[in-house]
Amino acid sequence: MHDFRKLQVWRRARNTVVVADRMTRQFPRTDHGVIAAQVRRAVISIPANIAEGCGRSSRKETIRFLQIARGSAAEAESHLEVASALSYVNARQYEMLRSDLDAIQRMLNRLIEKLP
Repeated sequence: MHDFRKLQVWRRARNTVVVADRMTRQFPRTDHGVIAAQVRRAVISIPANIAEGCGRSSRKETIRFLQIARGSAAEAESHLEVASALSYVNARQYEMLRSDLDAIQRMLNRLIEKLP
């Protein structure tokens, strides 16, 4: 494909990693790092899989990794829902991260559709 750093979706996913990391550092000690680690793991997987897909030689392989990135975004959204239900995040934090994850999923859908 091409340089993943030029993809707007990769840049947005990278920025989302930073936001999620800062947010999860504020989780209460009662979490024992469990949900926080799951959120961070899922979120960091998004730009990593986009980058790996861009490094693949075939369209089919590239699409596979973009789909995995999309799945990681959905997984992160699920963990965020749990964190919200446990009151680990406030409404503003929840909505900001959820909105980013939704946008990333839409961007990945468009990228997958447009791949030559």
